[in-house]
Amino acid sequence: MAKPSKVWKAFVLIAVILVVDQAVKIYIKTHFQLHESFRVTGWFYIYFTENSGMAFGWEFFDKIFLTLFRIIAAGLLIWYMVYISRKKQFPTGYVLSIALIIAGALGNVIDCVFYGLIFDHSYGQVAGFFPEGGGYAPIFYGKVVDMLFFPLINTTLPDWLPIWGGRDFLFFRPVFNIADTSITTGILILLIFYRSCLAEDTKGKKGKSDKAGSPLTT
Repeated sequence: MAKPSKVWKAFVLIAVILVVDQAVKIYIKTHFQLHESFRVTGWFYIYFTENSGMAFGWEFFDKIFLTLFRIIAAGLLIWYMVYISRKKQFPTGYVLSIALIIAGALGNVIDCVFYGLIFDHSYGQVAGFFPEGGGYAPIFYGKVVDMLFFPLINTTLPDWLPIWGGRDFLFFRPVFNIADTSITTGILILLIFYRSCLAEDTKGKKGKSDKAGSPLTT
């Protein structure tokens, strides 16, 4: 029996992450009001919030441009993943790392494209799924659902500390989701274990470009 190819392993990984990511988001959206939280441990909370912009809630452009950018970026990454999966010099781990990034990107794209259509708003209520009156936003204008909150350090800074003395201090503040975790994990794996592959890929493309432009090739 033939072993699954690198590209099929990658697509299976993407599918699994998407299913888990969307299942968790749909559960949170249909069981929590916005900003409602559930304490799991002292350093881990399920805290429902929504992100309408880029990382950390930054917004520089109209929402549709951000959503379209995410779709195009995900499409380019899928093409790149399929391309490198056919090259023997790129190990399976490298391809799967790219798959993690793609899965995370697609997970958040689904929120942006469809969640405004299929859910009620969550302000002061638990959102309905496929509400009769329609969703809270048109297509491409949905919000990304976040729920993972890890306040690892929550304390008050000592009074003797200059400037910040007596202020509340919270670490780690961002709230994120499984898709975000997938993207971050994929990037970290690439940087820690596959920097040589990234360098080889870049070098290979540069070499082909130099060769094509060299007068010695004519």
